[in-house]
Amino acid sequence: MKTTPASSPWTDGLLTALAPIIWGTTYIVTTELLPPDRPFTAAVLRTLPAGLALVLWARRLPAAGFWLRLVLLSALNIGVFQALLFVAAYRLPGGLAAVVGAIQPLLVMALAWAVDQQRPVRLAVWASVAGVLGMAALLLSPGTVWEPVGIAAALIGAACMATGTYLARRWRPDLPVLAFTGWQLLLGGVMLVPVAWAIDPPLPALSLPNVAGYAYLAVFGAVVSYGLWFRGVGRLSPVAVSSLGLLSPLTAVLLGWLLLGQSMRGLSLLGLVMVLGSVLAVQRAMAAPRRAPAIDATPPAADAVVRNPV
Repeated sequence: MKTTPASSPWTDGLLTALAPIIWGTTYIVTTELLPPDRPFTAAVLRTLPAGLALVLWARRLPAAGFWLRLVLLSALNIGVFQALLFVAAYRLPGGLAAVVGAIQPLLVMALAWAVDQQRPVRLAVWASVAGVLGMAALLLSPGTVWEPVGIAAALIGAACMATGTYLARRWRPDLPVLAFTGWQLLLGGVMLVPVAWAIDPPLPALSLPNVAGYAYLAVFGAVVSYGLWFRGVGRLSPVAVSSLGLLSPLTAVLLGWLLLGQSMRGLSLLGLVMVLGSVLAVQRAMAAPRRAPAIDATPPAADAVVRNPV
């Protein structure tokens, strides 16, 4: 992605946070508006039209040597992740996958340590652990249904998203953010087409709510949200960005409580506060300059390394 003028990490964080908040509405849109049992079709209709529109709008090709990396990023961030997201959305109650998804910041820190020898910030580690515990307090109850396929989909999806976020920041292509977003959505959507064709049943005659649901996922759940997400990936630490992902299941839980009558008790409210505190603490930890920043494999400008520690 092209480098952009410096801005406040908190401003960038707030804008980036809008993406997972929008994604958090996927669960309720899927269960309430879309035809049942067609997760891969939903993923295709969410990503492919949005990617094509952005690519045509931006009219920028990646550099010749970046295509292989772009295909890998498209698979991690869009193709595989979107498929698993919809499998989890169909098989789990809204927000249950958050207990697994909350490990994403820890996975990103582990990647940075293993690949770039960048020791994680202690505050970020403890805050991320608190986020996992908060999600557990928020979501776990005696009546929780642990559907194995849905849990597995959520776990693998979390690993894909963590790796994709880390690599997207590490590689940073020389593309405008809309072009970078559009190519990933387009390639990821193409990957999902044969899967949807082979596995999902044909679509029935679509009702107006069905059309509205698919349109919402394409416009807001892909174009707007992924544009904001990859903008944040280019400006913030991968750990800070992945921590914001906790707001997605948190949004799903709040919507389930407000609109579907799902219960929230004292322990759940404590968990909600813990998750929000975790996100804020990670943003604070990663916005602070590091005393000895590590060198990236593809070094950006020196001041960007100090502003955006991994």
